[in-house]
Amino acid sequence: MKKYIVVILALVMVLSFSTIAMAEAVEISFWTLNSRQDGVEPIVAAFNESQDEVKVTVSFFDTDGIKDACKIAASSNTLPNIWFNWGGSLGGFYADNGLTYNFNDYAAANNWDKKFSSSALSLCTFDGKLSGYPTSYNVLGVYYRKDIFEKYGIQVPTTFEEFEQVCATLKENGITPISTAGLYGWHVMRLVELLIEHYAGAEAHDSMNTFQTSYDNEAVIKALTKYQEFVEKGYLPDGFVTADPNDTNMAVFSGTAAMDIQGQWYDGTIVQNEQDMSKFGVFAFPSGGTNRMSAFAEMVEFNVNNTEAQIDAGLKFLDYYHSAENIEKYGAYYNLPLPVVDPVYPEGLPNVPIMIGLAEANGTFTITDQAFPTEIADALFNVQDAIANGEMQPAEGATKIQAAIEAYHSK
Repeated sequence: MKKYIVVILALVMVLSFSTIAMAEAVEISFWTLNSRQDGVEPIVAAFNESQDEVKVTVSFFDTDGIKDACKIAASSNTLPNIWFNWGGSLGGFYADNGLTYNFNDYAAANNWDKKFSSSALSLCTFDGKLSGYPTSYNVLGVYYRKDIFEKYGIQVPTTFEEFEQVCATLKENGITPISTAGLYGWHVMRLVELLIEHYAGAEAHDSMNTFQTSYDNEAVIKALTKYQEFVEKGYLPDGFVTADPNDTNMAVFSGTAAMDIQGQWYDGTIVQNEQDMSKFGVFAFPSGGTNRMSAFAEMVEFNVNNTEAQIDAGLKFLDYYHSAENIEKYGAYYNLPLPVVDPVYPEGLPNVPIMIGLAEANGTFTITDQAFPTEIADALFNVQDAIANGEMQPAEGATKIQAAIEAYHSK
């Protein structure tokens, strides 16, 4: 009888410990981009299988879908435990409204200043509060088809005048010079902000983006006039205003367009689409001065309502996600190099170190849709569309942008 009691007690203890283990498993929800789904899904599956303490459930959205989903969730207090976001005003919205966990103390205790680059940490910090786990530091340049340039005897431009001549030569030969798309506004913005950088210069451009100088000025009018000229000359694709920016790479891959303003992640896009990497090169837009490049950070933000266990679980997952082993397997689905001290450059993505080197040499400015609050960025996007559609003149566009800035600050 005693033997049976001992066995029963042993079974009870085993079941009790199993129940405790199950109860201690932390479930966290993660929202991220569907452009990385083929890498994220197997990583999440492997992570969930590797241990019993944490279970990650992931949902995928396209670029603008995740912006909308997070805004809706923020208004209904249904944000996930962790979510992908950008720096600047996009990520800052959640920090400013007290929706994100403040990593200041954790970062100090765990020497994040020795782990992550200072540029990435800075772009993820709002009002002195570190609002997310940095996942990438991105710079944008002009990707181009080397074979098309070679076919028509085109050299990489080193001045703005040479860039215009490149566009003219391509158009004369039936090639759309610049692939872009106006739906949502942010892709066309990449060209417009570089035109503003050209006509305003670095110092004035920075002053405008921090709202110390009015956008209603001659440099902006000249930039919008040149944008209007590019549209009228057919340097941008037909119907680009309503085209989806996620599809701009198709024109470049097919050879109907020769250039696209993209970040270093474009190497991964080339690999994912099984294109010949040797056909693609990159250069800094020749705006003048040092030819600064626009830049931005990406991060994963954490819900302020997370428990300590959920914070630890999210960090454990992200450290696993960004491990050397996973990057080696799924490098095309990251924006590499990681924003860390002494980053490792991946093999098979040759334009990435070129882009980072250009940014270090030329300097950067914060990409406009992260420098601007959403309301002001939307005003810029509306101006771009109206000018392209012949519904607005550049001078009126500059006035509209400044009016949006003043309206924002009057609230």
